[in-house]
Amino acid sequence: MVKQSASNSRLSGPTAGRLMQMLKLLVLVTSRMHLVPKKFFVSSGCAVSKVSDLNAFDKALLEAGIGELNIVSVSSILPIGAEQVSIRELPMGTITHCVLAQMRGGEGEMISAGIAYGLRKDGKGGYVAEGHIHGSKKALQEIMEWKMDEMAKLRGIEMEKIEYRLEELSVPMDHYGACLAALVFVEY
Repeated sequence: MVKQSASNSRLSGPTAGRLMQMLKLLVLVTSRMHLVPKKFFVSSGCAVSKVSDLNAFDKALLEAGIGELNIVSVSSILPIGAEQVSIRELPMGTITHCVLAQMRGGEGEMISAGIAYGLRKDGKGGYVAEGHIHGSKKALQEIMEWKMDEMAKLRGIEMEKIEYRLEELSVPMDHYGACLAALVFVEY
């Protein structure tokens, strides 16, 4: 075991001063920062793999156009004024917030995953619900309708038209499968 002397474990001089300034600035910026998305896109994909369900999921992410992003799952709120845009390519490795629904399955299974999203009639933002089942996308859409209805009832509001992005896959024999749908936030 190597012992480190106290003098070697602390920074001093100009380096320490610059480091402290940077830390203070970081604390100031993050304490005042609110990440409110201005734009979003919706995407989805399905894929199979002979290797694993993880590899099927990875392929589904690539099919959806979000396979080179670092995805951070968030809950289901569309901010006031958020605008839907067409899918766009983001730099590889971008930390990307999204509402993600995924379903993985094995040979012979029918799997579905999807999202439902819509704006409030009063113009105060909107909501997203995600869902996944062993079953058809028709059955999933019915479940998604119930979820969106419940979200509106809990808040005592009415929703504008609700949109759906649903995927379904019958997983072939000797394969794993994955379906996903995502609402991806792209500008803050």
